[in-house]
Amino acid sequence: MTSPIVIGIETSCDETGIGIVSGTTLLAHQVASSMDEHVAFGGVIPEIAARAHVTEFLPVLEAALAEANITLDDVDAIAVTAGPGLAGALMVGVAGAKALAVATGKPLYGINHLIAHIGVGFLDDVGADLHNVNQLGALLVSGGHTEMLKINSLTSDVELLGSTIDDAAGEAYDKVARLIGAGYPGGPVIDTMARQGNPTAFKFPRGLTAPKFMGNAQEPGKDRYNWSFSGLKTAVSRAVEQFQRRDMDIPVNDIAASFQEAVADVITHKAVLAATEHGIDHILLGGGVAANSRLRALLTERTAAAGIGLTIPPINLCTDNGAMVAALGAQLVADAVEPSPMNFSADPTQSVNLVSV
Repeated sequence: MTSPIVIGIETSCDETGIGIVSGTTLLAHQVASSMDEHVAFGGVIPEIAARAHVTEFLPVLEAALAEANITLDDVDAIAVTAGPGLAGALMVGVAGAKALAVATGKPLYGINHLIAHIGVGFLDDVGADLHNVNQLGALLVSGGHTEMLKINSLTSDVELLGSTIDDAAGEAYDKVARLIGAGYPGGPVIDTMARQGNPTAFKFPRGLTAPKFMGNAQEPGKDRYNWSFSGLKTAVSRAVEQFQRRDMDIPVNDIAASFQEAVADVITHKAVLAATEHGIDHILLGGGVAANSRLRALLTERTAAAGIGLTIPPINLCTDNGAMVAALGAQLVADAVEPSPMNFSADPTQSVNLVSV
């Protein structure tokens, strides 16, 4: 089956996303977000997110079917995020997907949320021909994950090259935003503030870049391709405290710009290094933080200098959504991968090496 029609269901965090694809053609892309309900708390509250998924599941599904102008009878398979993510949120999506599969008799695929961010790059809407890339890599940067992957096969063989050992980049953005009183979510707020600031005003650390962590190409250190953002967050906290102790105005725009430069610098440096040393000639950038203007610009600059191709999906396909789940599901169906057993469970800590359950 070369152009299966697949419904994709995504409920790993605070967005209820349902997308429908036919092969590599996007037919529907519907998202309902509960972000506004979390703003008062400065972060996602899992129970609130799970309740929102229960409320929004059917309306979003109906909207997606209407947008695609199809019925459930036209669907060939259903795909749902099985993990990683928030346990309660994942369980709502998995339960809903299982109910649909049983009611319709359609095969069901429990897929990896992280690999789905890569799958979205194969949609026609993205405009990249990733099937003809010699060796594809993926840089995933989000609120919960910062990882560099080597994609030997999208549907069966994904290799983890490096990841964060503490905070994810998006998590660091949220924490720094709270420190400087910028609000939630931190990513877009700091990105906006940074445009008004000086990125060299503060010399913030680039975690895990010292020689003892990096090693060299012949004897790489264990953290050569890994990231750490907890020290950066602490450095920002100390900078803020210095101004507070002196009862001085905090130069929040300069802090935002310097923080963002540190994040983009270390992420892109290590990603391009990993790609160069592992024969990767094309990188897909995915995840919510892929919307960050400085990360996109610096990665574009550095991949071009290294002779590495780059694909960045449209911003609405970078953040969590059902289209990416459907896209990966369609690739699994096309490659004749067996559907998941109906007794699979949501897995909040699902390994990136497991494409489907």
